[in-house]
Amino acid sequence: QVQLVESGGGLVQAGGSLRLSCAASGRTFGTMGWFRQAPGREREFVAAISRSGGKTYYADSVKGRFTISRDNAKNTVLLQMNSLKAEDTAVYYCAADLRVRVSVVEAEYDYWGQGTQVTVSS
Repeated sequence: QVQLVESGGGLVQAGGSLRLSCAASGRTFGTMGWFRQAPGREREFVAAISRSGGKTYYADSVKGRFTISRDNAKNTVLLQMNSLKAEDTAVYYCAADLRVRVSVVEAEYDYWGQGTQVTVSS
């Protein structure tokens, strides 16, 4: 059974940091990514990483502040979020797919976690 379980969300002040973790089980995944959905808005791409970890992509809004990484031995993907802003407040979702090629397209991900809330107070 495929499962993606996120953890690490919470409440933080603007300028602070959080680290999200996604534990995957049931399959060996190719590309993995993070998406987020703020209240009243559509879900949007945040970051993605290739199977090897050699390629990463970021949304312009988080570039330079967020870092995605993965540990294939533990089947986990991390999102280190620094210099958080109020506009980063959202539910963050881990996503995974069997494709090796890294993707920034939501529709190309077949597996999703339940989400973890990140709230940044200004």
